[in-house]
Amino acid sequence: MADNLKIALAQLNPKVGDIAGNLAKVRAARAKAKEQGADLMVTSELVIAGYFPEDLVLKPAFQRQCHEAVEALRADTKDGGPALFVTTPWHEEGKLYNAIIALDKGEIVGKRFKVDLPNYGVFDDKRVFSPGPMPGPLVFNGVRIGVPICEDVWTADVVECIAETGGEILLVPNGSPYEVGKTDVRVQHGVRRVIESGLPFAYINQVGGQDEVIYDGGSFVIGADRQLKAKLASFKEEVATVEFRRNAKGWECLPGPIAPELEERESIYQAMTLGLRDYVNKTGFPSVVIGLSGGVDSALTAAVAADALGPERVHTLMMPSPYTSRDSLEDAKACAKAIGVKYEIVSIEPAMEAFRKMLLPLFGNRASDVTEENIQSRARGVTLMAVSNKLGGMVVTTGNKSEMAVGYATLYGDMCGGYNVLKDVYKTTVFELCAWRNQHLPDGALGRKGRVIPERILTKPPSAELKPDQKDSDSLPPYPMLDAILRGLIERDLSAEELAGEGYDRAVVDRVWRLLENAEYKRRQAPPGVKITSRLISNKERRYPIVNGFRG
Repeated sequence: MADNLKIALAQLNPKVGDIAGNLAKVRAARAKAKEQGADLMVTSELVIAGYFPEDLVLKPAFQRQCHEAVEALRADTKDGGPALFVTTPWHEEGKLYNAIIALDKGEIVGKRFKVDLPNYGVFDDKRVFSPGPMPGPLVFNGVRIGVPICEDVWTADVVECIAETGGEILLVPNGSPYEVGKTDVRVQHGVRRVIESGLPFAYINQVGGQDEVIYDGGSFVIGADRQLKAKLASFKEEVATVEFRRNAKGWECLPGPIAPELEERESIYQAMTLGLRDYVNKTGFPSVVIGLSGGVDSALTAAVAADALGPERVHTLMMPSPYTSRDSLEDAKACAKAIGVKYEIVSIEPAMEAFRKMLLPLFGNRASDVTEENIQSRARGVTLMAVSNKLGGMVVTTGNKSEMAVGYATLYGDMCGGYNVLKDVYKTTVFELCAWRNQHLPDGALGRKGRVIPERILTKPPSAELKPDQKDSDSLPPYPMLDAILRGLIERDLSAEELAGEGYDRAVVDRVWRLLENAEYKRRQAPPGVKITSRLISNKERRYPIVNGFRG
């Protein structure tokens, strides 16, 4: 029976569906663990399949390839290197499980299946997996190791069962999505399970972007004494080995490196950067195309893109109309120069005139209205998509959460594109992130150091510039008020009456509520984007009907 155990925590970035690539990634991580002297390596959740595979995991061919990958790793462990606790979909006796498979000395020495299948927010585990039975610990080198999977530690029952059946250490594979403030929540759950069980607790989280969901890593170990013993970096792949020793009271983890916790604005910026980088690279696009308006949203989007991909992979277009101000022309050019990205000007005025003449027989002498404003936005969307089709870059849209929430955006216009890094970022937060980026070059960023967003972009009143002297404030409440009301309606699920009770004007709240509900059909057609808050307004998480007579 061992009194000393070195365990490698493999915080990896798998790609959903790339079973061969994920297998290679696990093998490379195991080689690092071997160099670090590890006895055992444990991965994050569903590492062989990539998390979350959705209905892909129901395909029998997909299940077979995952099984074959586990068999290949089983054979690898004949070499005397670290044993593996590897996570994968696992089909057994007519049921499909979210599983962890123990591999040692060329054998499968144990299996455990996820019990508590989440079915809220972005999670849909119950759709594809069967719940496993309540698990006892796995035995490795004479040590009884509990392996509750992700949601299994958000309540007490599974860990209680492991403790009651002789568990000595808890290793917890996770696919826990990023959102602001989530790190503290995870640690609090870990501390509760340690208090209840008396067992040291290692939390191994995935890192990387998958569609709209970002996994931020930040794996950690809490000792039986309830103290933080080790923490891996956020937003980075890492393999780190921690040492557990048996003492008179049981098992304890020796102190190891503790990566610093990121300040909120940096964590949001890193999430956006990682989300865009993985979406572009994992889908195979060579570059991105962004409409650069001279406004704050497109400036921040371009900065994130340059930091994620490198300035040489970012192509920006200023597409002026007769209503585009000289300030905007100057600011867009200055921003592109500061960021270091390719910048070109394509006027949409000829397209506007072509549409005017084309539609004149239908519209006659009717006065100009939002129709002509939307034509401008759609002319820009067509231009960006033409550049994308011809040159190969993916269009990145620039609408923020405040605009997406209330429908202050044009379908097939400024909503046109493949991905949106600001989709879950309120307008007030956009300004905060711009100011932060001008003072900091994020760790791992590929962009330029120093001020990348000109000061005037941050100080001038926001405007869509679709008609003379237009300001966002002509159509919307001031952004600080709008964002506060939207947070109440979206993240906090408050009623209009409750928000009015907090001091907001009831008429303004009612108007925002109507805008939010009436824009659902637009959001349903919007591109995916990075999840930042506790409730992304997309059909993956906030699932509201388009045809909806409820008015709160």
